Amino acid sequence: MKIVGRKKEKDCLMQCLTSKKPEFVVVYGRRRVGKTYLIREYFNKQFSFYTTGLTDEKMKGQLRGFGTSLNIYGSDDKSIPKDWFEAFMRLRTLLESDKVYREPINNKRVVFLDELPWMDTARSDFKSALDFFWNSWASAQEDLVLIVCGSATSWIISNLLTNKKGFHNRITKRIHLAPFTLAECEQLFDFNDIVMTRNQMLECYMVFGGIPHYLNLLDSRLSLAQNINELCFKEHGTLYNEYYNLFHSLFDNPEKHMTILQALSQNRSGLSRTELAREKEIGGGSVLTKNLLELEECGFIRKFSNFSNRESESLYQLIDPFTLFSIQFMQNRRFDSWNTYINSPGYHSWKGNFFEIVCLNHINQIKAALGISGIESTEYSWRSTKSEKGAQIDLVIRRKDGVINLCEMKFTNDTYSLDAAEYEKLLNRMTQFQHETGTKDAIHITLVCGNGYKQNKYSGIVQNVILGDSLFDN
Repeated sequence: MKIVGRKKEKDCLMQCLTSKKPEFVVVYGRRRVGKTYLIREYFNKQFSFYTTGLTDEKMKGQLRGFGTSLNIYGSDDKSIPKDWFEAFMRLRTLLESDKVYREPINNKRVVFLDELPWMDTARSDFKSALDFFWNSWASAQEDLVLIVCGSATSWIISNLLTNKKGFHNRITKRIHLAPFTLAECEQLFDFNDIVMTRNQMLECYMVFGGIPHYLNLLDSRLSLAQNINELCFKEHGTLYNEYYNLFHSLFDNPEKHMTILQALSQNRSGLSRTELAREKEIGGGSVLTKNLLELEECGFIRKFSNFSNRESESLYQLIDPFTLFSIQFMQNRRFDSWNTYINSPGYHSWKGNFFEIVCLNHINQIKAALGISGIESTEYSWRSTKSEKGAQIDLVIRRKDGVINLCEMKFTNDTYSLDAAEYEKLLNRMTQFQHETGTKDAIHITLVCGNGYKQNKYSGIVQNVILGDSLFDN
């Protein structure tokens, strides 16, 4: 099968195959983002050993599955391993045998342990056994590539990426698999013979984000609106309960994570940690810190600073389109058909609001369109603390070359053009920004227009216009 996009991730895997040292690779990311698919397809489903953890199985069931996989790959012992130490000892024996499969180009032994968190059941010795396997033997095998994967992000972060004991500094590479960009979505649509205009692709991204599994569910015979109806609003639609399933697959106790996202969905410009902690259902302390880190690592939220006071608390903003769409439309079930909504007054307002989320997921493309990919920059948000008009800018790009881009995102039904009211708003925001921040940098007003832009007598205030097509660049 063809791997769409994922150039950086494929380069990382190739580095592992050409490396002259043992590699311990952690692949993580949210449910349905394509972790297992990437590894399987990159290695053409050929491994020295492959197994996967089993959902809701206790230790004996997990060991039975591991033992069965050992037999498939050549182990002669048909008995169920009595514990994980024995299971990994059998794996070592298998990998040391002459008949073990080796990757043909670089002669590497590639081991893939999928859904690793599920193997670590209550009162098992799994982590200790894996630690012993790696530290006592695998870490000395120059031709070994161990790849572990899992959707349970809290387990991956707590036990592998930030663990200060057995696995501390043992991970040699980490692949955080992010959702597709618009460019990768377009490639996937082409591969699946899905016919859409780029305008429709933008709207599709506003609903499903760049999650490959969701996009693969689209029926090429149906319109985008029909697909949204079938998948999200029909009672037996594939994604009807996905919001609930998503967070229960990622986190052991997702209630607080979901409450955080609910709060952020109602405060689109973001909330500080202190503001979130005031919510009784969320609480504070180390639990909140951990939950925010996990949501950020999964790409559900972004952490950023307010330009006016960069030393103050960071703000958190919900930037995952499917999560926001689910909370706004699928949780309360305000209507049974997406077709009903697209004929309502709120539809165009929704597209305008969600287009901002699309842009925040494509800051690299915005920088490329500005011709500043090679210039070091920092991204902020900004909100006035003094203006009665409440001036606010969701994306501020401060560049090392002495320029600040104040970005305004516009998605309209027709080609966008400034009118007198919008001109005054932009002028007010720029003036308030200069006054409150005291910046000496040059300020460039930057419009990102999803559906085209038309010059008129008010256009002189704008230095840069980025069209929606630029968001599709690689």
